[in-house]
Amino acid sequence: MSTHFTDQGFVPLAVAILTVSDTRTAAEDSSGDLLQAKAQEAGHRVVARELVRDDVYQLRAVFSRWIADPQVQVVLSTGGTGLTGRDSTPEAVVPLLDKQVEGFGELFRTVSFAEIGASTVQSRALAGLANGTFIFCLPGSTGACRTAWEQILLAQLDARTHPCNFAQLIPRLRER
Repeated sequence: MSTHFTDQGFVPLAVAILTVSDTRTAAEDSSGDLLQAKAQEAGHRVVARELVRDDVYQLRAVFSRWIADPQVQVVLSTGGTGLTGRDSTPEAVVPLLDKQVEGFGELFRTVSFAEIGASTVQSRALAGLANGTFIFCLPGSTGACRTAWEQILLAQLDARTHPCNFAQLIPRLRER
């Protein structure tokens, strides 16, 4: 086993949550509610939460604001990752990324396949880094958000996860 991992205990992260929807209101935002509850249950701090229409430029404005905010370490977005004409989260986010985390979308679709079968191929879930901020774009369904949180994000946002995790990388993300 590698010795590069140093367990420094749990490190609470500052999380922003964005719901992308043309139809939901804040009162109906079950996916955003789930992500907030899961993040807080895990010990993280939710420092911002918004609901924005599925519009590339409105989305870029919110993502850009959070990417520029040194207090936001992780952005979780839900919605807008499908294939319809209004689904534009990937188009809004990808140009803002410094690096994509290709394995996230691949792994999400793999674990999602066990739950929903071949329908997972319609998901354009993705992750990446921008200005030292992790961005995770999840489908809008509450089930998909639960799957992503429980199967991937809970462990990867926990600095205690061996052999490695996203949380332990945060202090080094802005290295040049």
